[in-house]
Amino acid sequence: MSQGVLVIFDQNQGQVRHVVPEMLTVARQIGVGSVTALTFGTGASKTLDTLGEYGADQAIFWEQEPFTRYSSDGFADAIVELVPKIDPSIILFPATAWGKDLSPRIAELLGAGLATDCLSLRREADQQVIATRPVYAGKALADVVIETPLQIFSLRPNINRAVPHSVNPQVLELNPHIAETSFRSVVVELRQAQSDVKEVTEADIVVSGGRGLKASENFALLDQLAAVLGAAVGSSRPVADDGWVPHSYHIGQTGKVVSPTVYFAVGISGAIQHLAGISGSKYIVAINNDAEAPIFKVANYGVVGDLFQVIPALTEEIRKIKADS
Repeated sequence: MSQGVLVIFDQNQGQVRHVVPEMLTVARQIGVGSVTALTFGTGASKTLDTLGEYGADQAIFWEQEPFTRYSSDGFADAIVELVPKIDPSIILFPATAWGKDLSPRIAELLGAGLATDCLSLRREADQQVIATRPVYAGKALADVVIETPLQIFSLRPNINRAVPHSVNPQVLELNPHIAETSFRSVVVELRQAQSDVKEVTEADIVVSGGRGLKASENFALLDQLAAVLGAAVGSSRPVADDGWVPHSYHIGQTGKVVSPTVYFAVGISGAIQHLAGISGSKYIVAINNDAEAPIFKVANYGVVGDLFQVIPALTEEIRKIKADS
């Protein structure tokens, strides 16, 4: 009988996203057997300490040449070959761009049920695993049960608390035998802008701006606030479309989904598409001069006022508090 959890994730030169310890914690908490972690690419084996710190019983590293560059079809074929050897009952992916691309392919190839962008997993007394995920652009939550023998879930980052559970993982030598023809589409180059700006999906605090900033140069106000807070900077879609900021800043239904502890919505009206990307935020702080803006309906704290006065004052006050402490 199938049992255990297979946790599949990406890494960069041994560095993993915050969601990986969260996934390992959830895998242990649902208690369906041993936890096996699989990752790919150059530096994959450098993740072993992190995997052991958060409870992976086994680890599989594919560092061979075909896996140094992402290929959705090649990676999927390799995982499909591996799964019968591990025989898990559950496979977990991160609900990142990478995981959202790969998990549906594998679900189709294995005939497995798939629940994406899950906020939590829990195991009921009848042994069923129930996933809670947002629906209707985040306006409601649904409990989902997958009835296929193999169940695949992707977990939204920054939602579940990572709890250390130190073990000494066994490294499994299970290398796939995949023909080069399986790698039909391959990422040939990654171009990353040189920037000290934090990635919004990884940040604990996000400062985000909209049309209320009036011009691209006024995002400097948010950069200053983010600097004193140690925060990432994001935006609504219209200002990204207008070229005020890079599209990597775009948060919303068609952009990035964030789940920080604190989300500052500055000059953002709060269209439903934007709210879909921030529904996982623990606290939302809205700053807008329109008291009727929809953002105030979901905000935990709101300031009705001129952001060009509020943001500099807030930045200076935080700077003073940090200096005093």
